[in-house]
Amino acid sequence: MKPANDNPAALAEKIARLVQERGWNQEEFARIARLNRLTVRHILQEGKRRLHNATVGACAAALGFSVSELRDLPLEVLLTRLRTSGSEEHDQARRRLYEQATQPELLAWIERNPDRAGQLSRADLDELLSLQGTGGPMTAFGVEHFVDLIERKRILKEKVDAIAGTEYVEVLEKMVDLMYEKIQPYRNRAQ
Repeated sequence: MKPANDNPAALAEKIARLVQERGWNQEEFARIARLNRLTVRHILQEGKRRLHNATVGACAAALGFSVSELRDLPLEVLLTRLRTSGSEEHDQARRRLYEQATQPELLAWIERNPDRAGQLSRADLDELLSLQGTGGPMTAFGVEHFVDLIERKRILKEKVDAIAGTEYVEVLEKMVDLMYEKIQPYRNRAQ
């Protein structure tokens, strides 16, 4: 049998089994992975077509693995990791949020979204917790707004990592350099 990274059906089957182990339905997985529902249905039900690197990256991140882990490790190893360290990290992130959340809106969001709260990294938690406070940004724009931004940044970074591992790395580098130059203050560009 071909390894999962060469066989689209095997990779999709592996993803479907991990999603099942997490207890997520298609809708939940689509939301957590930030993928289109139709794409998720193709992965979980059909699994015959080759997945784009960005799609594999989104699936891996949602499940708590790197792309290479998802592609290369046997399902049994991934299931063991998911059952042990994944749930511990998930619980630690949620516990930290509960302990340090002072705004009722943030606490309510954690209650409504335990899976999303568990997906936040240490840096994500620091950023989210720093936005609390009476009259602070979280009060003005809402918890969902900032969590959405954090999740979007994470997915963007994963996509960049996926592209950086391909023949398009030079194009990516030029685009990033151009965009980075645009955000620099005028005095820095004049030098």
